[in-house]
Amino acid sequence: MNTDLNRRRWLKFSGIALVSLPFAYFPRHAQAIANEALRVQLKYRDTPNGDMNCANCLEFIPGKSTTDLGGCKKIPKDDEISPNGYCTLWNSM
Repeated sequence: MNTDLNRRRWLKFSGIALVSLPFAYFPRHAQAIANEALRVQLKYRDTPNGDMNCANCLEFIPGKSTTDLGGCKKIPKDDEISPNGYCTLWNSM
């Protein structure tokens, strides 16, 4: 009787752990962060302003590839900056 109870507890715990694993892992990687208030203040947009774009700005932190979204040193906690984007803090020097 005691082994059946322990086995049931183990199966229950294992099932709960297996089901909750994606919820513990994916939210940190699946959800991007955008700092909307600062974006509005800096007039950020996802399109370039002539030759000025985030990809050639010194403040841009590139993503994994040249087309992936990245970050910006001037917009903290934002990892949805487009390499084709532009804001009023664009800097080439």
